[in-house]
Amino acid sequence: MLGTKIRRLACVSLIAALAACGAAPVGPGFYRVERGDTLSKIARSNRTSAQNIARWNNLSNPIEVGQVLRVAPPANAATASSAEARTGSGPTAGSRSAPPETASSSAAPASSISLVWPAPGNIVRTFDGKNSKGIDIANAPGTPVVAAATGSVVYAGNGLRGYGNLLIIKHDSEYLTAYAHNRELFVKEGQKVSQGQKIAEMGDSDNDRVMLHFELRYQGRSIDPSRALPPR
Repeated sequence: MLGTKIRRLACVSLIAALAACGAAPVGPGFYRVERGDTLSKIARSNRTSAQNIARWNNLSNPIEVGQVLRVAPPANAATASSAEARTGSGPTAGSRSAPPETASSSAAPASSISLVWPAPGNIVRTFDGKNSKGIDIANAPGTPVVAAATGSVVYAGNGLRGYGNLLIIKHDSEYLTAYAHNRELFVKEGQKVSQGQKIAEMGDSDNDRVMLHFELRYQGRSIDPSRALPPR
């Protein structure tokens, strides 16, 4: 009995130690937030600016301990001025890096980009600009997910909390689409994709149900994807 109790305590201690160390290591170009970190401190350590990190990670809330951040520019990403990078000026962990998005940010013209539906299924959540910054499409595990428009993959991974296996595709200088909670990804960062090309399979990674969370962003702001999608 004593031996079993000791082994159980040892396992609990190991789990706590892993949590304290940030669990699994992160890949090149990413950083896991530690206690006491600020965006400015992280930016200085990685020779960039806090504004760049906020933009690359679409931050709208204070950073959290354990959160994984992109600290190197995605493919084709524009960087801030060299003076800004040297000073590392910007928001801290206790401040908001950008104004919260609201429904008014959906004012971009829907006709300026033509999308196809990224997956078949039922719409189980619509866009409201606050609590829901995209639409949720539910279907069976493994349902094909396709690129809504031609573009380049600027993110492919699972380093952003709450999105699971995530893809972000840049379509032009103004528009991005995001595809979250996938079971499997079939494209890599830097890869060119065509409209309608299979890029992933629907899953429930970092989520409690199988679905695709799909976002459309205009100049970095979330807008209602249904305005640019064709009627069903």
